[in-house]
Amino acid sequence: MSKKILIPTPLRPFVNQQEVVETQASNVNDALKDLVLNFPKLEQHLYDGNGNLRKFINIYVNDSDIRDQDGVNTNLSDSDEVSLVPAIAGGMA
Repeated sequence: MSKKILIPTPLRPFVNQQEVVETQASNVNDALKDLVLNFPKLEQHLYDGNGNLRKFINIYVNDSDIRDQDGVNTNLSDSDEVSLVPAIAGGMA
């Protein structure tokens, strides 16, 4: 069974406007690599020039932040949902 990667609105132009992309990956790292392999324009929005995940991208498996688990090595089970959540800064100066 596949896992779902939920794509936030700001990143949808880079995945052909899809809200959800399915993957067979066994962990978050492989899911992200699979995602950028299939949608290369997305890579610059997820990874910096050194291949590290950008700090402003928060990733959740179901409702748990991967930082509270095994980071990008967090394992995925069938029917898990991976959410990409870009951090949003703002407010009044």
